[in-house]
Parts: sequence; structure tokens; C-alpha cells
Amino acid sequence: MRLTLGFILTTVVIDSMGIGLILPVMPALLREIGDIPLSQAAIWGGALTTVFALMQFFFAPIVGASSDRFGRRPVLLISLFVMALDYLVMAVAGAFWMLFLARLVAGITAATQSAATAAIADISKPEEKAARFGLVGAAFGIGFVLGPMLGGILGEYGTRAPFYAAAALATLNMVFGYFVMPETVTDDTRRPLTWARTNPFGAFASVARNPVLTRPLLLFFLYQVAFFVYPAVWAFFTTARFGWSEGMIGASLASFGVAMALVQGGLIRVILARLGERGTVIYGLIFNTFAFIVLAFVSNGTLALLFTPLTALGAVVTPAIQGIMSRQTPDDSQGELQGVLASAGAVATIISPLLMTSVFSMFAGEDAAIFLPGAPFLVSMALMLVCMVVFLTPTRHQHA
Repeated sequence: MRLTLGFILTTVVIDSMGIGLILPVMPALLREIGDIPLSQAAIWGGALTTVFALMQFFFAPIVGASSDRFGRRPVLLISLFVMALDYLVMAVAGAFWMLFLARLVAGITAATQSAATAAIADISKPEEKAARFGLVGAAFGIGFVLGPMLGGILGEYGTRAPFYAAAALATLNMVFGYFVMPETVTDDTRRPLTWARTNPFGAFASVARNPVLTRPLLLFFLYQVAFFVYPAVWAFFTTARFGWSEGMIGASLASFGVAMALVQGGLIRVILARLGERGTVIYGLIFNTFAFIVLAFVSNGTLALLFTPLTALGAVVTPAIQGIMSRQTPDDSQGELQGVLASAGAVATIISPLLMTSVFSMFAGEDAAIFLPGAPFLVSMALMLVCMVVFLTPTRHQHA
């Protein structure tokens, strides 16, 4: 079972690494392919990011529901195989259409986190699920640290080197999974594949029909929009407020990723044991509210750098909410649930950068009425308060 868990978590790490692995070389790669200035390369990079997130939104329910029907093992292994081929395409791409095609496929293969999380639910006891979902968050955090770090190092050997490395990692993990990953879906929990469960809107409606899950799903979405403020504006915010270099920005993000991995991989077990899932959600929302207020107004770069890893102490809400929802979902619908959560996260990934960068531009521009680069964190703070209201307001069922 430990080898199975190791394979699943390694898959999540590789998925997460794929996001950050290409970031250090993307500007140079786009300029190399199109012979265009940096400003235009940024526009193409934004379009590629949007395409990636859209594919995750549309295909996460398909991947999750397919794993309910055909099993977690074939879905994960096939996705890793396609992922390896996709990275090889990016490594030899000589035109923008090839990059777009590759990112379309990458968005689909990255949607395997829904199947991976469902597999975690399959092999976990009800009381273990929240802590195990914390391990998924820790794996994502590790990938968040290793991806940009490895991409930057390999980028010194050429813009294509990181893609060859990613293809090799996906292939090795596929081989590892082939030997250690058993099928976790049984005949009792296997479900037919239907259109209502595979299209994202139908999958959302299916989950929403369970009134117990509606509010946690809304809370999950709002929380993701708020928490994505870090990757959305951190580089811009720290440059405008503190004048940090690229190296300092990278170091701060790495410290955040390491701290998040430690919190979701270990500390969350202590918090869950003491507070329970409901108390953990409340604690996380309160702590994040405080953290966002501090970041909005902090003016000392040293204090901001020291405070950055501490902000990860609030990164316990997502696994706790996943644990609550998973326990309230039938065993034959775990893949569908995780697919819906992945799609909700993808929509948040589309919305949050647009929202947060617009607010940043409004308060950090030369003609800003009030110079406050940390304004996006106040938006996130407000969303935390909305999340608290959503979570604490009793439902009709609770009144009954």
C-alpha cells in the first residue's frame, strides 16, 4: 500500500512540476520560436496558460468519471504515457501551433489529479481521508518548489532541456506505477460512464443535487480564487513594493512551497487531531484572513520574506474541505467528486489572475489615486470572510 501511495503522490508531484518547469524558459522559448519581442511573448504565454486551465476545467470531470468506470490504474498510466509524449512534442516544437497543441494535451493530462485523489480516497479509511488529501497538497507543494528550480537549472543547457527531463520523469513514473499500482475500483464501486457525469456542467449539477455538498463546493471555489493571489501577483507585488530581484522572488516562492509541503504533509495531522475537520477549516480561514491583511500593508522586505513561509500555516482548508466532501460522497462517485473539484480549481485559476492583476494594476500604476500594491490581498481577505459566512451559516438540514 505504501508503494501505491508513493506512486500516486509522485504522479501529483510530476503534474505540479510540469506547471512550473517551463516558466523559467517560456519567455526565451517563445521568442526563439516566433522571433518576437518580450511584450508579445508575454501575451502568447498568457494565452498558453489560459488554454491549459480551460482544458483542465473541461476534462477533469471526464478523467475522474472515467476512472470510476475503467479504474484508476489505466487512467493514470495512460495519462503518464501521453504526458511523456506531449513533453517530447514541446521539446521539438518549432511553431506556435505545436506549442498550443501541446498545452492543450498537457491540460488534459494534468487533469489526472482528480483520478489520483480518488485513488487516495479508495485506499483510505474515512477518518484518514483528510490527512491523506493533505499529502496530495504536500506533493503539489513539492512540485511547486522543484518545478521552477529544475527548469531554471536545466534552462542553462538550452530552452528544450526541461521538456526532455519532464518526459523522462513521466516515463519512469509510468513504469514504476505499472509494477506497484493495483486497481482500487471494485465491481461494487464501478459506475457507468454517462454524458451527465463527464461534461463539467453536468458533473457540477450531479454533485449539486446533494444539498450537503453544495456549500462546501462553493467554499472550495471561493477559497481557490482567493489563495491563487500568490502565484497571480506575487512577482509583481514584491517588485513594486520591495524592488526584489528574480532570485529573491524565486527564493520566497520556494520557501512558501516548502512550508506548504510541511504543513499539508505533516502538521495538518496534528491540527485535524485537535480541531477536527470543521475546526480546521475555521482555523484556516481565520489565519488566512490575518495573513492577507499583513501582506496588504507590509512595507519592509525583510519582514515580508520572513513572513512568507508562515503564510502556509493557513493552507489546511482545501484538504479539510476535501475530507468533508469525500466522506459525504458514495464510494462509487469519488472520481466524479474529485473531477468536479479539479474543474472548480481550474475555473478559479482562470478567474483569479484576471481579477488580481487588474486590482494590482489599478492600485500600483503611476496614476493610482492610492498607491497600494498589496490591494489584491485585501480582495483575498474579503473572500475569506465570505467563505466564513458560507461555511458557518446553518443549512436547512442542520436546522432540522
